[in-house]
Amino acid sequence: MHDDRPVVAALRAATASRHHAIEVVLRLDQPLSLQRYGRVIAGFDWFLHHWESRLLQCLPARLHDWFRGRSRRSLAQRDLRCLAPAAPHGQPFHDPTASLVLTDIAAQFGSLYVMEGSALGGQVLARDLDQRLGLTIDRGSAYFHGFGTATGALWREFRERLEQEVGPRPADIAAACAAANATFDALTDAFRHVLDDAPYRA
Repeated sequence: MHDDRPVVAALRAATASRHHAIEVVLRLDQPLSLQRYGRVIAGFDWFLHHWESRLLQCLPARLHDWFRGRSRRSLAQRDLRCLAPAAPHGQPFHDPTASLVLTDIAAQFGSLYVMEGSALGGQVLARDLDQRLGLTIDRGSAYFHGFGTATGALWREFRERLEQEVGPRPADIAAACAAANATFDALTDAFRHVLDDAPYRA
């Protein structure tokens, strides 16, 4: 059932085409080698390294502990250690989030919507990827498993906070949608780079 809360509904509608675009780039529903999967996880690690740092610089101090408690970057890093040498080492040189403008709370939560939603979607992917690639939560698929059974509750809590922080003003909802689309675009561009045999730094 779709959520009828106004901010969530607006974000879902505004980002539908971007959501499809990143699925096309990742191609996780198609035959997948362990090496390509390793690049996908490396891409999330690279993006999160920059994105989390940017959000911490922008978010109000009252939200810093809340945000840190939802970070999944350590899970991506755990997977990369398990996947070596299938995964690339190091990270590409540039910052994939450099174009994001997250100066107000509505934009910040619009960007958060993208990554929080990916945690929920990862739960479905994890089961399929485990079967196809012989992975487990302790051996290469911790990132997509996320917070396990707590993921649904975290998503519900995020949606409530999203509505409160963005609020009902059309201009703020529009700002959240614009930031969400920009975040999807940055993430999609990052994966085009990572999955295209880009040079890595150690």
